[in-house]
Amino acid sequence: MSDKSRALLDLRAFRRREDRRLVLVVMTFLVVVGGGAIGVVYGWRTAVTGTVWLLGGAAAIGSLWLILSLVERWVGRE
Repeated sequence: MSDKSRALLDLRAFRRREDRRLVLVVMTFLVVVGGGAIGVVYGWRTAVTGTVWLLGGAAAIGSLWLILSLVERWVGRE
């Protein structure tokens, strides 16, 4: 099998890329839609404070994903 066809069939790399994209979409959706919903319901001044907290939640999600990715790579070495 050539390197080109092997690269096309590398499902692990595809899964890693899709996982990364999904985490970024979820974090963006959380901050943008969540901040917008807070702004519509409670006012835009409150939305600024809410968005700061939502950014903290997005950072927590990103940190957990990063830790799990690092553990997965560490375990995969053996």
